[in-house]
Amino acid sequence: MADERLLRRAAPALLLGFVLAFGSSFGQTFFISLFAGAIRSELDLSHGGFGALYTVATLASAATLLGLGKAADRFDIVRTSAVTLVGLALAAAAMANARSSVVIVFALFGLRLLGQGMMSHLAMTAMGRWFTAGRGRALSLASLGHPMGEALLPPLVAGLLTFVAWRQVWIGMAIAVVAAFVPAVLILGGVVRRRGLDRAATSEGSVDSNTAPSWTRKQVLADKRFYALLPGVLAPPFIVTGVLFHQVHLVTVKSWTLAGFTACYPLFAASQTGVALGLGWLVDRHGAARLMPFYLLPLSAALAVAAIGEAEVTAAVFMTLMGCTAGGAAIVFGALWPELYGVAHLGAIRSLAVSSMVFATALAPGAMGWLIDEGVRLETQLLVLAVYTAVCAAFFGVLRPRLTPRAPPVS
Repeated sequence: MADERLLRRAAPALLLGFVLAFGSSFGQTFFISLFAGAIRSELDLSHGGFGALYTVATLASAATLLGLGKAADRFDIVRTSAVTLVGLALAAAAMANARSSVVIVFALFGLRLLGQGMMSHLAMTAMGRWFTAGRGRALSLASLGHPMGEALLPPLVAGLLTFVAWRQVWIGMAIAVVAAFVPAVLILGGVVRRRGLDRAATSEGSVDSNTAPSWTRKQVLADKRFYALLPGVLAPPFIVTGVLFHQVHLVTVKSWTLAGFTACYPLFAASQTGVALGLGWLVDRHGAARLMPFYLLPLSAALAVAAIGEAEVTAAVFMTLMGCTAGGAAIVFGALWPELYGVAHLGAIRSLAVSSMVFATALAPGAMGWLIDEGVRLETQLLVLAVYTAVCAAFFGVLRPRLTPRAPPVS
């Protein structure tokens, strides 16, 4: 599906990926944190107490995703997505009715596993498997669901909370998922099957310019390249989650206003969108491996700017640059795994990477918060992380010649 005509024909598949990516918003930190104050107040939880519950739930979801992620290989992706959405709605209903910390943990576990984890995983797995020559553009178009959720949902929720209680918002979300998202996925999935779009790149052992012979997850776990990639792969989710979780502290130490900082979120979403679209085209022309040394550089610059800058305009530069890396990460690694390891076991392989990323997002708030409590200034942490991401980018440049499709080792 290299040309634009075939991409237009595949519009139902692209829209399905977009819907799944958008649906992942309901389990993302930016969405759940909108209710943090109300939840802590009603259940009498401290900042640390709620953070601990969130970490436990997220760690459990990361561990579970290792096994659950293989469902994308064993079962039809469309039906799996519909079942996942129903589970997500049940988790939202549980959150709406939570009266204790135990129920909160289970609700958060469901939201993180099925929202942030499975919905994103299914969206990117479908695009990686269904598209070959146009994989980069397919990933970029489907991934627009992420910034769209970040741009639309916070103001929508903030508006709703001025009229209704937080529990009613979660009930409304559960109803919307079942009444709108599930039918949309099933309808679009039916069109995808009728047009044969789900069979675009599924043959075992197929080789083209964008797809390697298929590896199993066991074979990937024995591949040194996978472990060499992880430090850089985990940097954006760890850093972005950690910094945004502590955004109030950042605003305080910089003497900025919270309203001014949150007004920069559209810049984050806009740069994420622009970079994703541009990189999708570049991935199709040059491959994901060639672009890896570059996508971390905006994040490194963003961290340095935030660490050193004092003027409030610094926040706008920081969020814009950070959005560039966030958009690049989804496309580069969405395309890299099928390039390196094929598509027959893509769900199982991607679940390794996604669960590692979820694990990183679980550790970031606590690790950075502990360092703050121990007297390590946030600006110092940002400078260290800026150097770290720059080193990772340089290492990707050294590693790039090894990131070529190859036959899997004999088991």
